[in-house]
Amino acid sequence: MRKPLSIIAGAVALGLVLAGCSSNTGSDPDNANQVEVFTWWASGSEKVGLDALVKVFEEQNPDAEFINASVAGGAGSNAKAALASRLEANNPPDTFQAHAGAELTDYINAGQLQDLSSFYQENGLTDVFPASLVERLTVDGAIYSVPSNIHRANVVWANTQVLTDAGIDPMAAPADLDAWIVDLKKLKAAGVETPLALGTEWTQMQLFENVLIADLGADGYSGLWTGDTAWDSAGVETAIAHYGELLEYTNSDFAGLDWDAATQIVLDGNAAYNVMGDWAESAFQQAGWTYDNEYTTWATPGTDGVFDFLADSFTLSVGAPHEAAAIDWLKTISSAEGQKAFNLAKGSIPARTDTVAADYPAYQQTAITSFGEDTVVSSLAHGAAASIAWSGDISSAIGKFGADRDAASFLSGLVAASDKAQG
Repeated sequence: MRKPLSIIAGAVALGLVLAGCSSNTGSDPDNANQVEVFTWWASGSEKVGLDALVKVFEEQNPDAEFINASVAGGAGSNAKAALASRLEANNPPDTFQAHAGAELTDYINAGQLQDLSSFYQENGLTDVFPASLVERLTVDGAIYSVPSNIHRANVVWANTQVLTDAGIDPMAAPADLDAWIVDLKKLKAAGVETPLALGTEWTQMQLFENVLIADLGADGYSGLWTGDTAWDSAGVETAIAHYGELLEYTNSDFAGLDWDAATQIVLDGNAAYNVMGDWAESAFQQAGWTYDNEYTTWATPGTDGVFDFLADSFTLSVGAPHEAAAIDWLKTISSAEGQKAFNLAKGSIPARTDTVAADYPAYQQTAITSFGEDTVVSSLAHGAAASIAWSGDISSAIGKFGADRDAASFLSGLVAASDKAQG
């Protein structure tokens, strides 16, 4: 999911093919009323959310034409390959989706993004976005993206019936990882083949970051990205051991499943748990399930009081062919109307502080409360904590560990990735 730009070049053929597809979307550089928006929201709840956002955009800008340049597949990696090719060819979309935070570093350093600080001031966004969020979006005094939402990545989604049948109270979250592993053992003994559903490499990275938060605490985890916490510390070794134990209770085919397929195992009653961001909420809603009835959620054991943050955001490309219309798009996604329409569809929460929690379903109300009250940390798997290159190296180490379970090699890989990234 997080491919460093340096290795994306290794997929040039794929990138060029996809770039060609995305540039043949009907965009006309001479038509000022068009805006080409590049995303990986091509299917499922993500497409539903995008459609809701586009509807608001068209209502607010009736003369504008929205050009959908989405690229499907690969949980965003295909889109990033196509985007890299377009940017290298000096053929940028007007605006493109990226995760807020460190993931933008390479684009910023390459001079491919415009500074949106004046946009924030002119539209009062520094007044309606939390100060902590604005701080996370600011790089050397400048802001380069506008968030459409806030997602939480440290969420366990639980099938209440599977847990009840195994004699486990689904409403009582385990106190820590050790207590959770005890429940996983109970489920296994009760005949549940896959107590914990898991998917492809980026979902493994998300599970591992949850374990790091649980074992290191919020400050210790955040210190991994600043150099204040050593990657060869005892806490990281403990996290590797816990992560290895959790893998023993996952589905054997996890490497070949995307996140929605892993979530479906829980929906089908063949797994009790899935650690996933709150985009999974839409899957449970679409299945007609009721919160705290057929399913429930809690913070990943050991991370209660922590909000593992990521945000989908949009940029303004340097050389955007339709800059004025692109700015109108950014106005829509940052507006109260746009954020409400999008987040109701996607399962995330608005970035704005003037959100009315009662307007949202039960799960999203818990996320709104947590984001406002808990300690916020940045997600590794979703671009907020580390650069694309660094997270790509960590992802490779995680994928290798998933195959060979060599803890010493895994630790060495994490240390090497940190040394390379932090110089």
